[in-house]
Amino acid sequence: MTAARGLALNFDAPVPTDGYRWWYLDAISDDGREALTCIAFIGSVFSPYYAWSGRKDPLDHVALNVALYRTGAASRWALTERGRGQLVQTSEGLQLGPSAVEVRGDALRLTVRERGFPMPLRLSGTITVRPEVLGGAPVELSAAGGHHWWPIAPKSRVEVAFDEPAMRWSGTGYLDSNWGAGALERDFQSWTWSRAPLKRGACVLYDVRPRGGLAEAMALHFDGQRAERFEPPAPVPLPTSLFRIPRRTRSETTARVVRTLTDSHFYARSIVESTLRGETVWGVHESLELDRFKAGWAKLLLPFRMPRSAGKAAGAPALHSGV
Repeated sequence: MTAARGLALNFDAPVPTDGYRWWYLDAISDDGREALTCIAFIGSVFSPYYAWSGRKDPLDHVALNVALYRTGAASRWALTERGRGQLVQTSEGLQLGPSAVEVRGDALRLTVRERGFPMPLRLSGTITVRPEVLGGAPVELSAAGGHHWWPIAPKSRVEVAFDEPAMRWSGTGYLDSNWGAGALERDFQSWTWSRAPLKRGACVLYDVRPRGGLAEAMALHFDGQRAERFEPPAPVPLPTSLFRIPRRTRSETTARVVRTLTDSHFYARSIVESTLRGETVWGVHESLELDRFKAGWAKLLLPFRMPRSAGKAAGAPALHSGV
């Protein structure tokens, strides 16, 4: 499962009514000072507009979420929802309004042309992802089989080149995809997820708490040859976030929060130090509380960070053109 030329990321896969599909990327710079997350959504799972529409048309609720976490400067965040007229799907990529996500041989290229909200600061640049270790087959996250997680490249090399804000860095990243046939909050109470690079390969931990079912803990090691499940380490509590999001991880020794990247009313994303497979590692960690998200008041807050654009149609795909 070492990286091979010609990625196939199912960008043109159908998304059913009430469903969703997303592609997720994160990365931490080699010096530990910078980080990012990017998520391309079709059927945007956290969109109040999708929920209020009755979830009838996932292709009318698409977005590229970009978050740049910087040391010594303010972070930047963009998440603008767009309609089906601003989406182009091909087997090689997606165009989401002015931004694009596309496969180029053995690499994934993101061309970002977004604007933050409510502070209208621009995010303009490119992110190139070169998988080093591939992750294998998708994994079912629910007993009913309605939700899936695909660890595409648990360890990747990521190169970041932005004009706005001006930044250049390289680091270790992670790439995956999730899809499902219904709302997350209907089928899950919460989950905790984390990933960390190792000297050889990477580890991913997934603790899922479904509604009406037993919690499941998964621990996987991807070493470039195979995906191996191993006994999850013991739970280790972490400090709650400022929004009182419970956080915990699994580690063979102690663990600590190095930095909280995003702290919202229903999820927290952090950089966490822990011990996995005998190595002290820094990884990206997420705690998602879907009972909080399910509350009506939570969706009323989201438009303040997630506007909906009625912009022009996307037109023909802008692949290989620097959109």
